[in-house]
Amino acid sequence: MNLIDKVFAELQAKKETALIPFLTMGDPDKETTIDIIKEAEAAGAHIIELGVPYSDPLADGPVIQRASQRALIYNITLDDCMEIAQSARQQGVKLPFVLFTYFNPVLQYGVERLIEKAKEMDISGLLIPDLPIEENAVIRKLTEKHGIHLISLIAPTSADRIAKIASEAAGFIYCVSSLGVTGERADFHHEIDQFLSTVRKHANVPIAVGFGISSREQVERFEPLCDGVIIGSAIVRTIEENIPLLQSNEQRATGLNNIRQFIAQFKPE
Repeated sequence: MNLIDKVFAELQAKKETALIPFLTMGDPDKETTIDIIKEAEAAGAHIIELGVPYSDPLADGPVIQRASQRALIYNITLDDCMEIAQSARQQGVKLPFVLFTYFNPVLQYGVERLIEKAKEMDISGLLIPDLPIEENAVIRKLTEKHGIHLISLIAPTSADRIAKIASEAAGFIYCVSSLGVTGERADFHHEIDQFLSTVRKHANVPIAVGFGISSREQVERFEPLCDGVIIGSAIVRTIEENIPLLQSNEQRATGLNNIRQFIAQFKPE
């Protein structure tokens, strides 16, 4: 059984909502990323999105762009990102990993090679935000073969495609709460409630909401409407703010604790 399915089944039995942090791999370095993954699990995270740093991240706002730039200084690759996941697993992390990457790095790496490596590294899901459903048949077939979920992304502008996307979804559906790029927001798409209701009607898998969620109040606002909340820019910004502490041996524990406490506040109750 895929770990993502297992986690959602356990949470639904308890009527709880999944907390899904997004982390940029290699920010500020590989070893610290492993420690941050461990802190996220300790904070109550249920699934982690492993963001592959990319030089042209079309869907990402300035916070995640800066994180990618910091990671790329050290030439963090797809292999590095998957090896970070494996190292975290070897150090006791139990939660599922979803590899979040744009299509160009996948194409350069080799689709089948990537999926085989992801399986080897115990990665449960793959999310490619710039891969349209009309062009994902080859990748979907390979992920199904290897027991990895190809996570579908649906935006509020996908109205006439929701049923089709939902029918092919695996693991969970990533529902985009706002138009534009990632980033912390005070307001969401004006028809977000109706959008989530429509996705729910067509979905055969859990639905999770992301893009802009950055406060405990916003988590509470979406809990009745979804099965999971995805927190990205707010966590990545907190990591950025704590980098001076993380780079000091004397203050590293404080920096990691700050990140853990920040993530913990989002844990749905």
